[in-house]
Amino acid sequence: AFWRRTAARVALARAFNGRPDVLFADEPTGNLDRQTGDKIADLLFSLNREHGTTLILVTHDPALAARCDRRLRLVNGQLQEEA
Repeated sequence: AFWRRTAARVALARAFNGRPDVLFADEPTGNLDRQTGDKIADLLFSLNREHGTTLILVTHDPALAARCDRRLRLVNGQLQEEA
């Protein structure tokens, strides 16, 4: 568990190190326990706000998706915007 938490934080630090315009995060909390996942998500969204980075997030976690400003769902191979 410690390794996963540390690895996730290091990956996040590396991703934001170059101040990218866009950051792609594919299941950033998928392999983490809920508490660690919440901390990583908090860090992701905090860095997103602070640096103005566009965050494109792929997740199966409805709670994480609910934190996003805009949500798209893949249905039968088509992207559909959620209301």
